[in-house]
Amino acid sequence: MTTPDNTLLLDGGTGRELQRVGAPFKQPEWSALALIEAPHFVSLVHQRYVDAGADVITTNSYAVVPFHIGEARFAAQGEALAALAGQLARAVADAAPRPVRVAGSLPPVCGSYRADLFDTVSARPILEVLVRGLRPYVDHWQAETLSAIEEAELVRAVIGDDGKPLWLSFTLQDDTVVAGDPRLRSGQTVADAVAAALRLGASALLFNCSQPEVMADAVAATQTRLAAEKATLRIGVYANAFPPQRKDAEANSGLDEIRADLTPEGYLAWAGAWRTGGASIIGGCCGIGPEHIAAIRADLDRCA
Repeated sequence: MTTPDNTLLLDGGTGRELQRVGAPFKQPEWSALALIEAPHFVSLVHQRYVDAGADVITTNSYAVVPFHIGEARFAAQGEALAALAGQLARAVADAAPRPVRVAGSLPPVCGSYRADLFDTVSARPILEVLVRGLRPYVDHWQAETLSAIEEAELVRAVIGDDGKPLWLSFTLQDDTVVAGDPRLRSGQTVADAVAAALRLGASALLFNCSQPEVMADAVAATQTRLAAEKATLRIGVYANAFPPQRKDAEANSGLDEIRADLTPEGYLAWAGAWRTGGASIIGGCCGIGPEHIAAIRADLDRCA
């Protein structure tokens, strides 16, 4: 289901919602622990987002990486866990009373927010395992929380040209925001990310897991670069509910405080601004739950 303005509504964060519904949840496994010990909770979270009105649900594969589940477990179970994540999302999507797509989450496999830890040689075999496990079940690939363009380039190399659309989603600097000059956590510009997305044949460019305040500038910078290139891409935003994160922060390293102002109504105001700026894919990341997605769905339906 899309509205007349073609807005696609994503789901929200998975880890926090798993904890909230009572799933097994601790470090270092994070959201992967429910997949390992109690996968019915993963299905429950997917269903909560479908019930809230999401058009897209995301596989719970973000933490299926060695630095969360351990090298030995990943070697023995990584592909099976990725496949299970795909199967659970696919089953919920297929049972929905309306079309719901499944996004195959491909995380930054060397460390979230840490462009400095990225290494192509070590990252490639991890991504290959995730892609093999997820491929039969997903409608598009969603490489998310990428801190550097090099991570996106490796994703394209690993998935190849398999006919599934590629969405690239980058995380932005929170603590050194300069108006009009949004940067990836690597320090690379959003304009450079746009050029990379076009070169890599992505069908959408998104920004996620950063504070809402930095997103509008990223959308504007994307629009400017696309106009200069005389090109088109769908633009998306799914922010988190954290305070600004330091440059040395690592996503999912602990339970960060949730901002009190990012109620469903507060987040809806940000989402409306992103849509006005040109984003046509909207959702939520860490700390944004089904109630936020439901508020956006209600607003989209009112505008229909």
